[in-house]
Amino acid sequence: MNEYFSGFAAAAALSLFAITANAQDDYPSQPITMVVPFSAGGPTDTVTRLISEPMSKELGSEIVIQNITGAGGTVAAGQVAKAPADGYTVLMHHIGMSTAPTLYSNLPYNPLEDFETVGLVTEVPMTIVARKDFPAETLQELVEYLKTHADEVTLANAGTGAASQLCGMLLMEAIDTQLTTVPYPGTGPALTDLVGGQVDIMCDQTTNTTGQILGGEIKAYAVTAEERLANLPDVPTTSEAGLGDFQLRIWHGLYVPAETDPAIIEKLTSALQVALQDQNVIDRFAELGTTPVSQEGATPEAHAEMLSSQIDLWAPIIKEAGVSAD
Repeated sequence: MNEYFSGFAAAAALSLFAITANAQDDYPSQPITMVVPFSAGGPTDTVTRLISEPMSKELGSEIVIQNITGAGGTVAAGQVAKAPADGYTVLMHHIGMSTAPTLYSNLPYNPLEDFETVGLVTEVPMTIVARKDFPAETLQELVEYLKTHADEVTLANAGTGAASQLCGMLLMEAIDTQLTTVPYPGTGPALTDLVGGQVDIMCDQTTNTTGQILGGEIKAYAVTAEERLANLPDVPTTSEAGLGDFQLRIWHGLYVPAETDPAIIEKLTSALQVALQDQNVIDRFAELGTTPVSQEGATPEAHAEMLSSQIDLWAPIIKEAGVSAD
């Protein structure tokens, strides 16, 4: 009797192993949902849509983009963390994944424990911009104006935890001046009001501001990069313009729920690496002031190291600034 059940258990285990192995071999056999934790049309959404097409072709499966907004990206991240670990729900998130643990005291997930990293995608510099009729003409003039008119200036951002909020926070720290911040439910509406003159200044990713800068709809003072950007050659770096080491790049990466099979992650990583070598992606990224990460960066290991180091980097900065999302 015992031998019978032992044999039955062994057969069942082998059967389950075969089913699991077949599932991995067949992956993907249905559409993949790629979740963006911010509104459509924003910088993270733009990056996601650019890489999704070549990734879809490489994987041989449709990729459906789903925008789930709220709480600086934590609503979407929380949902993905609880999704089945089958590779059919993928999260694209930016630097906010590393700041959320400090910004939110009751975060419903642990970025280091509830996700598997797939690979980094890109690092996007920021631009310091203002409504087109703002009085200051250079960054030096802007800083002086902000210091002397702090109570009158409005600084827009896309909400708590957004890249624009983090950049604005660093800007105020760099010039030792507190401004009136105006949070919006996304980058799109914030930039719309900046173009319309309802708010004064903003600090946001080149993927979202380049078109408006080149179109003369907003005024650009500096980029938070080491060197000037090819698509914005007339915009100085923050170092050139007198803000020293104030440099910030917003990195993006792909995640899947914890315990996703390594073979599935490998397929997603491979598709990501192919996408980042796609000429259309390279060209469009260049137009938006960014570049794909290297093949070494588009790996789970490099991504995990970035996430961990950035959590350690941002925690003291956020605590010192006294910023909280709760």
